[in-house]
Amino acid sequence: MKSILFKYMSKFTSLTKEQQQTIAEEIKIEEFKKGTILLRQGDVPTKCYFVLKGCIRQYSIDEKGKEVTSNFYTEEQAIAVFNNHKLDKSSEYTFVCLEDSVLVVGDLAIEQDMYTKYTQLEIMTRKMIEENFGKVQEEFATFISSTPEERFKTLLMKRPQLVDRVPQHQLASYLGITPESLSRIKKRLKIDNT
Repeated sequence: MKSILFKYMSKFTSLTKEQQQTIAEEIKIEEFKKGTILLRQGDVPTKCYFVLKGCIRQYSIDEKGKEVTSNFYTEEQAIAVFNNHKLDKSSEYTFVCLEDSVLVVGDLAIEQDMYTKYTQLEIMTRKMIEENFGKVQEEFATFISSTPEERFKTLLMKRPQLVDRVPQHQLASYLGITPESLSRIKKRLKIDNT
């Protein structure tokens, strides 16, 4: 599992193998069972995560009581709540494990200490955030201008594993459509592909 971590340290830092090993020994890796809630909507986050194995769902409950899925995090993706702009610092989202998962767990209270001790970690984190932010901007622009069928085709092209790993009603919510519409789109695409 730590090989994924080493891959990221090599990609985003100039740390030696020995330095990477030292950092990896200090980093906490935990296993979480399917259904484990990592953070509830309204709670103040104290941890950040990096997915080594598994699938995590990000969702919120809107004012009508409806669950709205806004993201899925899978292998090699970081999970962090950026809410320093808010006065109460509470999360607008719930994060739940959809599968048994193995995650790097970062403690936000000692994050700065780790950055001070290992300056390359801060650089790595910044570069990962920049890369992720660029992808999010691109995906959001595409999502807004796409039809539901185009959104599903994009999902099939960029993240095909989600179709088999995520319940259909959650996938439909993520795509901004009803489960029935998603069924029709899937049926239509199967017909189109034959």
